[in-house]
Amino acid sequence: MSIRDNVKRVQDCIAASCARVDRDPSSVTLVAVSKLKTVAEIIEAADAGLQHFGENRVEEGVEKIPQVNESARGNITWHMVGHIQSRKAKQVVQRFDIVQSVDSLKLAKRLSRFAVESGRVLSAHLEINISGEASKYGLAGYNWYQDHSVKARLWREASEIAALPNIEIRGLMTMAPYGAEEKTVRRVFSDLRDLRDELTREIELPLPELSMGMTDDYQIAIEEGATMIRIGRALFGERV
Repeated sequence: MSIRDNVKRVQDCIAASCARVDRDPSSVTLVAVSKLKTVAEIIEAADAGLQHFGENRVEEGVEKIPQVNESARGNITWHMVGHIQSRKAKQVVQRFDIVQSVDSLKLAKRLSRFAVESGRVLSAHLEINISGEASKYGLAGYNWYQDHSVKARLWREASEIAALPNIEIRGLMTMAPYGAEEKTVRRVFSDLRDLRDELTREIELPLPELSMGMTDDYQIAIEEGATMIRIGRALFGERV
């Protein structure tokens, strides 16, 4: 199937998922994850109507973003969705519109510093390690609703990051365990949603965005309240 066909199929699945929980499909932003994809493939996806693209690797995004922006017919919004080394924070601020992977106070301070220097306000999400997997990045959030020390630290970190200049925290992001049973995946997503609601109530931090769900689990994520889904394989095919 072509990329255009894949886009239509994913959009149809988004609409079906939204219908199951009485949501408007327009409340879900589809972010096409273009890691290892060529400029031509990204432009083909943009021509099929996609406006949001996500890159996992800073150096790859820095190389491709200007080329795509020059050739694409519409305006593209670029999301950084992968782990960011502190030494690459300046490049991220220079090239990306939204950073979904703010996974530490240290990184947030670096992003804030370069955003101030460049005179821009950077839109960002806090990446939360809800599943507790050692292999995943993110602010520690596993069992936050029962472990008071985890909750206290997370509240403190979120408050400090939100207070930094020129960085606007717009939401939370997480990943579910790969290959997990549906009930486990659903629990991860519902825990992030509940965390968002609690943070909003207790520290008055508006967090309209929930970025969760990828190719294998985005329909579950939508049912649990995702406002952004990050899709690569279902749009572009298997990575080689």
